[in-house]
This record gives sequence, C-alpha cells and structure tokens, in this order.
Amino acid sequence: MQPKLERLKQYWQELQQTNALYLSDSLLQKLITAYQEPQRYYHTLQHIEECLDLYQPLKMCVNDPLAVELAIWFHDVVYEPKSDQNELKSAELMKQSLAPYMTIDQISKIYSWILATQTHELSEDDDLDLKTLLDIDLAILGSKPSRFAEYEQQIQQEYAWVSEGIYHEKRKKVLSHFYQAHPLFKTEYFQDKLENQAKINLEKVLKAN
Repeated sequence: MQPKLERLKQYWQELQQTNALYLSDSLLQKLITAYQEPQRYYHTLQHIEECLDLYQPLKMCVNDPLAVELAIWFHDVVYEPKSDQNELKSAELMKQSLAPYMTIDQISKIYSWILATQTHELSEDDDLDLKTLLDIDLAILGSKPSRFAEYEQQIQQEYAWVSEGIYHEKRKKVLSHFYQAHPLFKTEYFQDKLENQAKINLEKVLKAN
C-alpha cells in the first residue's frame, strides 16, 4: 500500500477507535476509489490527507470532533468538474453511507456542513466546528508558494475542457473574492497560521493574470 493510503487508513482506524465506531472496510474503499477517479487532479486523496493532517491538532478544540472528521472525509466524495451539484451529491452519499452508524442529528449536521463548502459563507449562528471545517478546506490558499502553484495547476487541469481565456477570467473572479475577504479565515487559529501567506499567494497569482 502506498504511503498516502497507509496514512489515510491509519486516520480511518483512529477515528473508529477513538469514537467506538465500527465502519465497514468497504466504506473506506468506496471513499478511496472515489478520490482516485481520473477527472480529479486537486480533489484527490492528497487533498483529504492534507485536510486531515491540519485537523489533528484541532480535534480537542471543536465541539463534535467525529462529525468534523467525517465531514472532511465526505465533503468532496462526489466531484465532476462540469457539475454544480457536487456538494449536494456528496452530502447525499454521506447520508446514505453513514445512516447505519450515526444519529439523525449528526447526519443532518454533517449534511449541512458539506453543503456549506460550496459557498464558504457563514451566518452569525454558525459554530466553531463549521468555521474550522471551512478553514481547513481553504487552507491550501495559505500553503507554501510551491504547493500553492501546484494547486493552481491542479485546478486548471480539472477545468481543461474550458477555454484558457474563459478559465482565467472565471478563476480570477474566484480568487479575487477570497483576496478581498477580511479576514479570509474564520478562526483565530488559521488567521494566525495562514492568513498572511494566503494573501501573498493570492496577490501574486492575481497580478500574474
């Protein structure tokens, strides 16, 4: 087994052991298979591993660590670059997959969180758990310059079917939205850790375009 898969398998086992939760091996394989689909370049096992790595020191800070971790695993499980229903379909697959193991309230919460990853918009009532999840999902924006450049290339590969001119126009709009957000990250942890680097990365790519 590749090192990445070994690490993800370890996270999966720890999730079950910590929460006395026994998920089927076939469910893990379903997730791995989904994140290895050929249309994916960024929304892959690499993204899930990076998210889970970031989450490890934060488990003790959130209210429902199990729900947040499962949301990370499922938030991009359905991904078709030409679709605007990915988050909804991912949430539905999560609901179907976890129904035998989780309470209705937990399923509903994770469902709403996965939907929130589409817009990354928050209301005043949203709690630390959702803010943490969304910050983890956007943490790539504050990564080291080499990883950020790789990320930009990976996103463009997922949209290879879009003409280059239109792609850069749409991409610039998305990145400008993030650049103009003050603050970009919603938790103090990620503001302190990644906010400055994210703005540097975004400014550089926006100037280049």
